Amino acid sequence: MSKKRLAIFASGKGSNALNIIHHLKGNPQMEVVFVLSNKKDAPILEHAKATGVQTYFFDNQQTADGTFLSAFCQEQKIDFIILAGYLRLIPSELIHHFPDKIINIHPALLPKFGGKGMYGSNVHKAVLEAKESITGISIHFVNSEFDSGRILAQFTCSVQPTDDLELIESKIHLLEQAYYPIVIEKTILNYAHV
Repeated sequence: MSKKRLAIFASGKGSNALNIIHHLKGNPQMEVVFVLSNKKDAPILEHAKATGVQTYFFDNQQTADGTFLSAFCQEQKIDFIILAGYLRLIPSELIHHFPDKIINIHPALLPKFGGKGMYGSNVHKAVLEAKESITGISIHFVNSEFDSGRILAQFTCSVQPTDDLELIESKIHLLEQAYYPIVIEKTILNYAHV
């Protein structure tokens, strides 16, 4: 069986992207082929290069062009696309070419606290304002609406009355680091056996 080829799309520091790269290093069944960013100075581009993974920068106009992105990913023979802190809407053409093959992570328990503008600290602030006692992460397939694709897995952590934004962010970060690479791996391996 040939290795499944993964692309990671990331916009920022890329701690999740880097964690996935390290987790899959040497995996006989899948490999990260490239990291793509819509920000030229995104730290993940340097970090990924340092691990030997190819990197690409495409501006917001290019990343909004679904025909361009689809053609690029098909040229690279990509099987799955992983979103790791990627802050752009995925064009419908790309979703059409990769149905149930684009995986995203969201820092809350969907369907709560999802949708346009709900990313990063915006999500955690909303969780705190709603006085939730539990929050967590959702790993899901991407469809044409923000944060509404089929959920693959959710993991939770408690929210204490004394928790502040920084503490919630660190709890969520720990969940992301622990579970995102494993869920990606299991999802792709399950695909291979369907």
